[in-house]
Amino acid sequence: MTAIGLALLLIGAVLVLAEAHVPTLGMLGGPGVIAMTVGTALAVTGLGGGLVVVLVAAVLVAAAGVGGIGLSIQKGTAVSRRRVSTGAEGLVGRVGVVRRWTDTAGKVEVDGALWKARADWLNEQPALLQAGDSIVVERVRGLTLAVRPAEEWELAP
Repeated sequence: MTAIGLALLLIGAVLVLAEAHVPTLGMLGGPGVIAMTVGTALAVTGLGGGLVVVLVAAVLVAAAGVGGIGLSIQKGTAVSRRRVSTGAEGLVGRVGVVRRWTDTAGKVEVDGALWKARADWLNEQPALLQAGDSIVVERVRGLTLAVRPAEEWELAP
């Protein structure tokens, strides 16, 4: 019985560690905590521990496991709510400046980089832009940005 208990402890520990590194929101950690709790009870029983010792050990392991998994879930959900800050998705909402503009397309500078840009594809009446105007990135398609004129509240620091 001790060998089975130790095996369950090991399997449970691996699942809890995997939960800490893979955002499964408790799908690996929950069964891991259960396996560790049962493994603790079996191992302590196999080593000749009394009922009180078994219960205390199992409750301590379960409480530590649930606390760790709870912390992992809390941190995982907090990270998933954060706004994307890199890549194409990170450009959406950024403010830039028009460098050259003709009709509905031109070049804009956003975060120090020069991009091809077009007036926002969803606007039926694209605004007329001129060099030096502030713009806001609405969408990214390939290497072309869809932009619109920046409003006053978007320019305030």
